[in-house]
Amino acid sequence: MKMAKTAKNKKNNGAAKKRMAGAVNKRPTYVLNTEFGSFYELRDLILKSLPAEKHSMIDRINKIGKIRLAIISGVFINKESPDPLVADLLMVGDYIDSRRLRYFLKALEAEVGKEIKYSVMDKEEFRYRLAMFDRFIRVLLEGPHEKLINKLGI
Repeated sequence: MKMAKTAKNKKNNGAAKKRMAGAVNKRPTYVLNTEFGSFYELRDLILKSLPAEKHSMIDRINKIGKIRLAIISGVFINKESPDPLVADLLMVGDYIDSRRLRYFLKALEAEVGKEIKYSVMDKEEFRYRLAMFDRFIRVLLEGPHEKLINKLGI
């Protein structure tokens, strides 16, 4: 009988799998199955709702600290860059709360279903890198991207 249950569970070809999170809490969590046949279509459908979510994302970013510039790229605008240097999220600001940043990134990764490549820097470092034509900044700004917050006039 136990074998039949395991075989039945292994046959799950759905988009999400239900798991129990820890022996203590015993609450269900869901994990995205990246081998699901329509995974990319499902991901694109979810990400197309991003314009409605942009205001929510901007509010959440502003709670992290005094953010001067927030740029999304890559997974957030449905464009995968061939350059591995391109970050999905660049935030430039001051007084950034690392704990809030960690929670924000965990929540974003859970929503997207993928690890997010991000970079956080202060205003002076960004201006210096921009003036020095830093490759990381140049590739990000020349590639497909969208500015959520732009208080620096970039």
